Amino acid sequence: MSIVDDKHGFAPSASLALAGFPVAPYDRAALYFDAYIQEAAKAASSVDTTALERAAAILLEAYTCGSEVFSCGNGGSAAIANHLQCDHLKGIRTATDIAPRVVSLSCSIELLTAIANDMTYEDVFVYQLQSHSSAGDVLIAVSSSGRSPNIVRALTYAREHGLKTIALTGFDGGAAHALADVGIHVDAANYGIVEDMHQAIMHALAQYIRQSRMTASAILTSVF
Repeated sequence: MSIVDDKHGFAPSASLALAGFPVAPYDRAALYFDAYIQEAAKAASSVDTTALERAAAILLEAYTCGSEVFSCGNGGSAAIANHLQCDHLKGIRTATDIAPRVVSLSCSIELLTAIANDMTYEDVFVYQLQSHSSAGDVLIAVSSSGRSPNIVRALTYAREHGLKTIALTGFDGGAAHALADVGIHVDAANYGIVEDMHQAIMHALAQYIRQSRMTASAILTSVF
């Protein structure tokens, strides 16, 4: 889960919690799993495929022209941001003619804690963007709530400095969804389900881009 305190991120309100799954106790894990999968399927069907197409186009352009792609997130979303670096760099490069440049701003505990300790946690991502990013680069912000101050600050900086922005959000989308050039929103109010969908979206984008740069025979003989 990605619940953090009010100072550093997002604690869901009672109204948001009541809108989510589950709404009653389950006495068997199997029943809970069945219900969870049904809720996940509903969440998946809520994703705007037009936004997916726009995000894929932005990423493919960045990967083919050598622009840098940055990802970031807190908690479970940090894990997705880090996983994105793996699949969008190594995964997309495998058996294709492109070599993506991908960096997760969530991956260095030394750097994150140094910035948070000496300045403020709200700056842990934007401080890195100030050093590494250039106009034309891309920022992918992963945030279930869309409200975490460090995510909002990073997206704001990116927009003001010519980066293209993609946000993966859930719950009500928060400021992150409104700030991003492309908002890929999961209509769900359960952290696990939102994060599962964000992970699936991340994988689908990587695999789509990879296969788009492969021959039919290469696809047939490859493992994705």
